[in-house]
Amino acid sequence: MTLETQMLLGLVLGVTVLILLVLKTKIHAFLALIIAASITGLVGGMAPLAVADAISLGFGNTLASIGIIIGFGVMMGRILEVTGAAEKLAYTLIKFVGKRKEEWAMAIAGYIVSIPIFVDSAFVILNPLVRALSSKTGKSVVTLGVALAIGLVATHHAVPPTPGPLGVAGIFGVDVGLMILWGLIFAGPIIIVGVLYAQWIGKRIYQLPSEDGLGFVRPENVSAYDEFVALSSEREKELPSLIKSILPILLPIVLIFINTTLTALEISGGAIDYLLFLGKPVIAVALGLVAAIYALANRLKREEALERMEEGMTTAGIILLVTGAGGALGQVLRESGAGDYIAQVIADLPLPAILIPFFVATLVRLIQGSGTVAMITAASISAPILANLDVNLALAAQAAALGAMIFSYFNDSMFWVVNRMLGIKNVKEQIMVWSVPTTLAWATSLVMLLIANMFFG
Repeated sequence: MTLETQMLLGLVLGVTVLILLVLKTKIHAFLALIIAASITGLVGGMAPLAVADAISLGFGNTLASIGIIIGFGVMMGRILEVTGAAEKLAYTLIKFVGKRKEEWAMAIAGYIVSIPIFVDSAFVILNPLVRALSSKTGKSVVTLGVALAIGLVATHHAVPPTPGPLGVAGIFGVDVGLMILWGLIFAGPIIIVGVLYAQWIGKRIYQLPSEDGLGFVRPENVSAYDEFVALSSEREKELPSLIKSILPILLPIVLIFINTTLTALEISGGAIDYLLFLGKPVIAVALGLVAAIYALANRLKREEALERMEEGMTTAGIILLVTGAGGALGQVLRESGAGDYIAQVIADLPLPAILIPFFVATLVRLIQGSGTVAMITAASISAPILANLDVNLALAAQAAALGAMIFSYFNDSMFWVVNRMLGIKNVKEQIMVWSVPTTLAWATSLVMLLIANMFFG
């Protein structure tokens, strides 16, 4: 057996074991990634001690770049969640966008809110607003709910500091500011396609909340927009101001963009260095968290504020472990030589390199359901392969993140959250309500990636 064949065998066996462990056993994705990394290295010809060292090195290097940011990000998201800041943004957008365009307002609200808040939680938080809008405007709860959900998943998959794309950026070694910029750009067309589909499907599944608020009905028509406006005005009195609500999200994004711009222009020295310091993602997100604490959490008692932030940290723990384990697998692939060999093979194929992480993420997502695991796995496998190819790594990182959007179905928690909260019980309708729009989002991102790669690859 040649060395190249042995390296490929190690990779194939490692990935196969990873998929089987996640899909068929009780072993968690974190442990499965470490086992897969070990098998890949040992079967691929690495010395046993070298495999162990590579796993530790890859885990540590990955978390060194994004671990603190994930921790700060989930703490900030939890504060935005419990203080009503997310609701405030949604109400403001509805009034700004105007009458009869509520689905666009909900999509934009999802686009913004999902950057710091986990997608499932964000949908739960904003779902009462969907129900109220549906009851008072006569628009199908399906139209409004799907528009919101697509807005949420678009930035959930593409824009740091959401943990998935942030972990992918760390594994690829991509500047977080560039990752945010490309993510915001790609999310735009995804939302447009998603809202257009939401309008179409809402006419075919015309469903409104029942008067008792406990279920749903499918009537002919109803409309009372002015009543909703009055009710929302009353509700907004209980919520924080718009400036306070958006400051924790806007501040770190602006600071990171400033850092990215100054770095790209190679401007430094003197006072500029302090701007560069403030724009480092770990500092910028920390400042966003401070803004959230003092602008929003002042209504909470000290003990309650700390408790809420710690609740966020419990969610972050597993994401940190999975992300670090993905980095470990990537390091083993680099040191085994499998990444370099596959890169050479792919370089000789008439295939855009940008599609490698995209379709790896697609396959993993279809098999095991978790978008975050699919992103991290795709990045771990493809980053060493693309390292020596002429490819825009920021686009490659986005490809790994966006490829995981495809056909959300029974093994994805978001599938159940959306369908259950919108009262969709028929399996065919469940697939139409959520599996189809996520696949349209996936197809849209594929087209956008190929276009971007033509000009910036």
